[in-house]
Amino acid sequence: MRYIVIGAGAVGGTVGGRLAQAGREVVLVARGSHLTALGERGLRLRVPEGESTHRLPAVEGPGALGALRADDVLLLAVKTQDTVAALDAWADVPVAGGGTAGERLPLLCLQNGVEGPRLALRRFRRVYGVCVWLPCTFVEPGVVSAAGTPLTGILHLGRAQGGTDDTARRIAADLADAHFEAPVVPDVARWQYAKLLANLANALEAVSGPLQGETAEALFARVRAEGEAVLDAARIAYASPEEQRAARGDKVTLVPLDGAPRGGGSSWQSLVRGTGSIEADYLNGEIVLLGRLHGVPTPLNELLQRLAGTFARERRPAGSLPLADLVRMADEAGRARDRAAGEVRLP
Repeated sequence: MRYIVIGAGAVGGTVGGRLAQAGREVVLVARGSHLTALGERGLRLRVPEGESTHRLPAVEGPGALGALRADDVLLLAVKTQDTVAALDAWADVPVAGGGTAGERLPLLCLQNGVEGPRLALRRFRRVYGVCVWLPCTFVEPGVVSAAGTPLTGILHLGRAQGGTDDTARRIAADLADAHFEAPVVPDVARWQYAKLLANLANALEAVSGPLQGETAEALFARVRAEGEAVLDAARIAYASPEEQRAARGDKVTLVPLDGAPRGGGSSWQSLVRGTGSIEADYLNGEIVLLGRLHGVPTPLNELLQRLAGTFARERRPAGSLPLADLVRMADEAGRARDRAAGEVRLP
């Protein structure tokens, strides 16, 4: 199989680099200065064992590859807000022997949240969800780092519509050779929803800095409680914290890497890079959506979704909102919700 990594940033670059280390054939898809650096100097991957450089084919899109191969696997690792554009670019690409990528090739969504596979199923027949537990960082154009050891990450995967198949198992075997654990599960969405609850902290971290101390932890507990209430109301199953801890154990332990500081999660990194967009609409925004559909108020997630979007559009510095100010805003949002609830009168 040949792996085409669509979005070779922190996650995509790490997975692509590790697969290349394991002797698998890999193509990286990137843009801008990152693509230039990949073409000129290769992909530099920093991991606890040291730094390695991988001279891999790097392209901006499918045009440079011509007809795709029947054994190609597409790894979609762009942020969710960039998913539709990526699907539009790749779904109709012809595959040698007939048909298109959307008709014939497997596509794995290595993304936060749950919206990616739903979007992909509109254009691709063979879609797989992946719950990504992979601490990694885009350091600079051409350079990514992953500080986990002895495993680089854990990637639960399965068919987006439920179930497993031989393709998932073959891909999992390749990932296992590349320093990942890749459990093939029939209910991958259950793991993705569990990860979604944890990712509700991404916007909090992005606007007010790392979750350190009792105040930050207490605020996140309130944000997460909203998410759990929403998923329970929607009758959406998710893996428990205990089940997640049992699955992860001490398999991915972070170690300091020289020249590759880990400043924060994916949303934090989006602000630091000044991309102009952030994935909060598909993390906190997913909880807001479900809350509105099922009559559960979500004022704290609404607040974080709005703030994260403003920070991204206005390119404000990551972590620049004092935590005390965010707590005050959260308390005001909660009181406003209570007032609105008190104004509701039954006929």
